[in-house]
Amino acid sequence: MTQWRKPGSGPVYETAEVELRLAAELPGWYLEDGWIRRKYKTSGWKATLMVVNTVGHLAEAAWHHPDLTVSYAFVIVKLMTHDAKGITDKDFELARRIEDVVAWRPGPDSALTGTPDDARFKYIKYDT
Repeated sequence: MTQWRKPGSGPVYETAEVELRLAAELPGWYLEDGWIRRKYKTSGWKATLMVVNTVGHLAEAAWHHPDLTVSYAFVIVKLMTHDAKGITDKDFELARRIEDVVAWRPGPDSALTGTPDDARFKYIKYDT
C-alpha cells in the first residue's frame, strides 16, 4: 500500500506497486536498491554525451534530478525522490519523459527519415 510522506512529494510506492507500474508503463526500466533504473546503450562517447545532455535538460526543466552513471558506451539513469525517501509519481513521470525523448524515432508515416541503417550513423542501441 502506498504511503504519504512529505507534503508535495506524493505517495511513496511499495516495491510490488513499483514493479507493476514499471512492467505496464516503462518496460525498459527496473527497480534495484530503491531506485528505478534504465541503461541506455550507445555507440560510443559522442552518443553517450547526447543522452546525458538530453537527460540533463529534462531533469533540470522538471527540477527533479537523477543520478547518472556514465561510461564510454552506456548511460545508467537512476531515479528516486530523495526528500520522500522512495519512488513517487515524480520518478515515474520523469522516467516516462526521458524514455519518450531518448528512445524516440520517426514513425513510418513521418516526413523525417531517422538515422540511416548504417553502423557509422547509429548512436542509440534501441531495444526494438
